[in-house]
Amino acid sequence: MANDNRAYFHAVGRRKTARATVKLFPDGSGDVIVNNKSVRDWADTEEMLKTVVEPLVVLGMKKDFDLVVRTSGGGKVAQAEAARLGVARALIKKQAETRPQLKDEGLLTRDPRVKERKKPGLKKARRASQFSKR
Repeated sequence: MANDNRAYFHAVGRRKTARATVKLFPDGSGDVIVNNKSVRDWADTEEMLKTVVEPLVVLGMKKDFDLVVRTSGGGKVAQAEAARLGVARALIKKQAETRPQLKDEGLLTRDPRVKERKKPGLKKARRASQFSKR
């Protein structure tokens, strides 16, 4: 499956500073490749593995598509969540009628939470140095 020139649906998902580019190949066998590794080799936990394919599981289409995901930035969990959003967006490009079901499950909402910037005069974004009265 590595270098095949089949037609695919492309989408991008993001979470914090992580980014995932997803290629969704219809008429597949359920193979999932993340950063040129099997998803089982890439994922640290079973939960991360489930996160990546969650949109397919919700729709009952896990064995109908092959996935190729490229992730970068952030941590592994954020990359998995970015991949989940990318997979959901790619599925909508393939079958627009799946949108309401994915939306009801909350799989199309990009999590907007990112790290707050450090402010001048403080140690971190909000952490000030300890106040000394005397």
